[in-house]
Amino acid sequence: MSILLGAAFLMATSSIGPGFLTQTTVFTQQLAASFGFVILISLILDIFTQMNVWRIIAVSGLRGQEIANKVLPGLGVVLAILIVMGGLAFNIGNVAGAGLGLNAMLGLDPIMGAVISATFAIFIFLVKEAGKAMDKVAQVAGIVMILLMLYVAFTTSPPVGEAIIRTFNPEQISIFAIVTLVGGTVGGYITFAGGHRLLDAGVKGIESLPEVTKSSVIGIVVTGVMRVALFLAVLGVVSKGLAIDPSNPPASVFQLAAGNIGYRMFGVIMWAAAITSVVGAAYTSVSFIRSFHPAIEKYHNWVIILFILVSTITFTLIGRPVNVLLLVGALNALILPLALGTLLVAAYKKDIVGNYKHPLWLTIGGGFVVISMGVLGIVTLIEQIPLLFK
Repeated sequence: MSILLGAAFLMATSSIGPGFLTQTTVFTQQLAASFGFVILISLILDIFTQMNVWRIIAVSGLRGQEIANKVLPGLGVVLAILIVMGGLAFNIGNVAGAGLGLNAMLGLDPIMGAVISATFAIFIFLVKEAGKAMDKVAQVAGIVMILLMLYVAFTTSPPVGEAIIRTFNPEQISIFAIVTLVGGTVGGYITFAGGHRLLDAGVKGIESLPEVTKSSVIGIVVTGVMRVALFLAVLGVVSKGLAIDPSNPPASVFQLAAGNIGYRMFGVIMWAAAITSVVGAAYTSVSFIRSFHPAIEKYHNWVIILFILVSTITFTLIGRPVNVLLLVGALNALILPLALGTLLVAAYKKDIVGNYKHPLWLTIGGGFVVISMGVLGIVTLIEQIPLLFK
């Protein structure tokens, strides 16, 4: 159970990063109660994505890039490059978020906060049982975030009735919001975080499928609870007509909801969200190149530490490259259909999954995610790229 919870929380906390807090706040401002519909659609797409990916990884006993290389030689290398690039770019933002979290929590300089946070993340991978340490950090951070978020949601007294109605009958729909949420929740490296963690812990084979399914559902539920709680907290502030500071929307919400204590609570949530995302991004990104050379496999913890160091040094020297982060964010949504589409093909190849029969409803649901996210991702990318160079 500890391993299952560890994988679930690794996936969930990887998807609950600094970007998650900002996106949810900004989109709730724009769409008000109708943002509930976006959350509902993104959760449905998340469920089909995670259940497919985790099952196929478990049954094959292979990592995502190894499966892709068996489907089409060289495809695993392409997937690994895309995921490592995306993971590195996002980790610069995660390190920055950790610095901002300690700034709000303790008043530390953001650069100093980022360095301290990176040191903490590196220490996790210096521990002998690094996997177990990572699981524990993800679980504790996830529970703390959920409890604090639910408290803030309660204090803002949001119009819950209207939120429920608009979740199923929205006044407005934003395709960009759906693509961004799905890309941020199960795009890029996040798609594989939990599946690869279970594989490394030895949870694989057809006999392990009930546990794998349970773990993937727990991860999606944790992400869903967090997103709904933050949505309701922001909705409560917006519905009262209070002005949210555009320079730091999520921090502003917490301050308006609970004063100075609320701002400190935001610091705790921001730091917990960022540090678990730093760990999740580094661990999962490196898991995509472990099979490429025996030295990487042997010294993978040191490669993870190097990954965190590069992210931190980049942030301390040049800050957050906003244009790069935005572009990679849009590309993250495109990695999802490529990765999921590849794994769905693999689910029907005997040399990969043996005699395993993949459920038809999961194939249909997964196929819908591939097509819809492929089309929506391309449309969004075409719309957003010109904005980056204005």
